[in-house]
Amino acid sequence: MHHSDAGSQYTAITYSQSLADIGVRPSIGSIGDSYDNALAESVNSSYKTELVYREAPWAGLADLQAATAEWVHWYNHERPNGYCNDLSPVHAERIYYDRHQATETVPTLPDQLVQVAN
Repeated sequence: MHHSDAGSQYTAITYSQSLADIGVRPSIGSIGDSYDNALAESVNSSYKTELVYREAPWAGLADLQAATAEWVHWYNHERPNGYCNDLSPVHAERIYYDRHQATETVPTLPDQLVQVAN
């Protein structure tokens, strides 16, 4: 499956046919908003602004791929993110699991949850 926005390049017949030719099913998000893909849109925007456009022109695809791998590592391990209270995603995740590993939520009835110690 290939999920995209409703941009004209993604709705073109030739593009749709190319996906079909390789067995990929297209999926288009809702039109006029980015609600179904907001976090991905935000990350893509940061990636383009902080790396792709800032460092252009690229010597070649291999250089962009290597820089992308470095940027992803930096983004996940070092870059402060507002949605993580200005922590990196990895740091925020560690804190979350440190706080929640002592208990496990076990559903008993659809409208009732019980906290059970590990």
